[in-house]
Amino acid sequence: MARRGPRLGCQSGPSTDEHFAFLARFGVRHVCASPVIGEPGRLCPTIEELSRLREMVERQGLTLEMTDSVLLRSTLIDAETHPAIMLGASPERDRDIESFQQLLRNCAAVGIGTVKYNMSLLGVVRNRSQKGRGGVEYGGWRRGADAQPPALTRAGEIDEDTYWERIQYFLERVVPVATEYKVRIACHPHDPGLPPQGYRGVRCVLDSVAGLERLLSIAESPYHGLNFCQGTVCSQLENPARDIFEVIRRFGARGKIFNVHIRNIRGRRGDFVETFPDDGDIDMVRAVRTYREVGYEGMLMPDHVPLLPVGDAGDPYAYNYGVAHPAADGHRESFAFAYGYLCALLQATEGAS
Repeated sequence: MARRGPRLGCQSGPSTDEHFAFLARFGVRHVCASPVIGEPGRLCPTIEELSRLREMVERQGLTLEMTDSVLLRSTLIDAETHPAIMLGASPERDRDIESFQQLLRNCAAVGIGTVKYNMSLLGVVRNRSQKGRGGVEYGGWRRGADAQPPALTRAGEIDEDTYWERIQYFLERVVPVATEYKVRIACHPHDPGLPPQGYRGVRCVLDSVAGLERLLSIAESPYHGLNFCQGTVCSQLENPARDIFEVIRRFGARGKIFNVHIRNIRGRRGDFVETFPDDGDIDMVRAVRTYREVGYEGMLMPDHVPLLPVGDAGDPYAYNYGVAHPAADGHRESFAFAYGYLCALLQATEGAS
């Protein structure tokens, strides 16, 4: 029997009939989406709220593969509403971890197989932009490009041991629940690779392949794996155009890739921009073939796409980074291009492994 192989997916918001119809229009059939939580301050959606989300997704012929939590998003800790887990602030972090555990139980009841999360203090770090073809904006990061030394966050100075303690505290309490209820938890790497001496006082630990390996060694389980962001991992490598394929094999062959954010970059660790999928340094055909070779059968989803020059007055990364913003239409055409490109790649590589 032929393998099903990877599938085109998306995680952009908002969770509305209109937006899910937009995704279906461009060939997306599998999604990660966030439910609406009815009570302000409640940290976990109910079974009913998750069921309504699933029904909305399925009305457009889509499948709800994954969701997230209001906790542990890719948010700068200074802007995070619920920071206790990443600040190591007990007893609040124990309360928040209980909410995450309950999310896993509720997802199991509804048939949602995966929950994505971030163990991030700095969020998505960018400090530069570059004009791409046709006047689009390519966002990126360069060592030394900050106009002035960036200030410490409210987390203060965080060394590697402290960071690992907080990650381990969370995983030792959550992985057993994920395993019991057979709901996978998919952790996103730190984005991007940052200087080893730290940035804004934080020594990131999930911004290297070695760090991701250590993450997976804590509370090992088939339900503990990666939200593998190809663009982020490329930004962690000195020679991504050469080395990313072996990294895909390294984690994919062990079944540790639960979801893929697939995007292209131009550059390397310490100096890169994010591009259209066909305009970077990475051989995307080879990348998709590699996912097929390792037997990956989950979603390939664009997440960061260039901003079109449409006079967007809002946050240029609003859709990219999980915030629904009405001014983010500057990304809709970029996403449509990415969907079409990935759909063609999936068709062209079918049966190639």
